[in-house]
Amino acid sequence: MIIKFNSSKIWRVMKEALQNSEVRPLNPSLYKIKPRRKNMENINKKHDNLIKKEFKVTVLLLRSIPSVAVALFVISVIAMNLLANKTLVQVDYVAIDGGILVSWLSFMSMDIVTKHFGPKASTRLSIFAIAVNLVMCLIFYIVSIIPSNAGDYSAFNSIIGGTWFILLSSTIAFVSSAIINNILNYSIGKLFKKNPDGKLAFITRSYVSTFIGQFFDNLIFAMLTFMVFAPIFWDGFHWTFVQCVVCSVIGAGLELILEIAFSPIGYRVCKNWKKNNIGKDYFEYIDNVTNSVTSK
Repeated sequence: MIIKFNSSKIWRVMKEALQNSEVRPLNPSLYKIKPRRKNMENINKKHDNLIKKEFKVTVLLLRSIPSVAVALFVISVIAMNLLANKTLVQVDYVAIDGGILVSWLSFMSMDIVTKHFGPKASTRLSIFAIAVNLVMCLIFYIVSIIPSNAGDYSAFNSIIGGTWFILLSSTIAFVSSAIINNILNYSIGKLFKKNPDGKLAFITRSYVSTFIGQFFDNLIFAMLTFMVFAPIFWDGFHWTFVQCVVCSVIGAGLELILEIAFSPIGYRVCKNWKKNNIGKDYFEYIDNVTNSVTSK
């Protein structure tokens, strides 16, 4: 059986069907591809706004926290860096430097700020203190390399000049431990729902967060300094992981004892800040930003 097609008739039917169709042409604007450059500009604009916002929040925070508290915290961070150049005790599994005498002040300051302003505020303050410390270390280093004919300053230069990898290790360790301390302190405080401002809540959140934070501060510093950099730059001298852990635990315990001794002062400071409504402008700004974000 042979089937014959009439091509002209088929074409005419298809043409009529197209003419009678209600299909409309697509709107090209719906498929318009946005330029990549414009997308990058939007991303950069968002980043700039984020940086400006963070800077504004940090400035407002530094204005809200009493200046004495900010000064003591920054000084304690700088002092830890200098006093760490002298080792007070060193045996097989214990190495205690002079920084232990002021490290409790740094962590107690973070606990007070976390209790009153929150963990983000305490972390911002910690980063600010680290930035000031790095600037001071740069100034100390410049002073140490400037020659002088007035006397022999070799010992002085070796102390304030410092060692770059020790500074790097201590910076990483402090920033990490500060974040751990602040988050842990805030989380433990949330468990005391009946009396969050009581003395038991304060000492519990402060002691636990301080011990764990100090432990990680010591551990990260010891591992980076004595397991990573020292074998390379100190003629193979190194610590084992067990030495780092044991030394970190002992150091954290001693630092905790010092904070326990001074914690009554921290508790009174927290009560005084709340009584005098310290940081009112900061809290109002944070509330306004939060409400504007949730409304969107």
